[in-house]
Amino acid sequence: MSDALGITAQPGETITREKENHLRRTLAQIEKLIEENEIGLIVLGRPVRMDGSDGTRVEKTEEFRKLLEARTRVPILWQDERLTTVEADGILSDQGVARQDRKKYIDSVAASIILRDYMNAASE
Repeated sequence: MSDALGITAQPGETITREKENHLRRTLAQIEKLIEENEIGLIVLGRPVRMDGSDGTRVEKTEEFRKLLEARTRVPILWQDERLTTVEADGILSDQGVARQDRKKYIDSVAASIILRDYMNAASE
């Protein structure tokens, strides 16, 4: 999430969607975060292939984006997410987070990198 002035991007809560966590529940959790934090824009990582082409992950993410936008009525923008997990792993490693503990934090750190990259591109 960004600060109120839109200057920095910080890791937030990670919402995982596992088999027992159905889509409706995931959307409700996100909706709650939007309300609690007065979020007016969502930046969603676009999981393109390394060559920049779309694959099945982009198609699935696009389906999710449409559902989320319809339910929340919050605009959703795409941001390339290539190599953000690698960068997040490096950040956690540099901070001394043990390899076995990184899995707990890597998604939220990668998400903050995606938001940071969006914010940097938007300010250019």
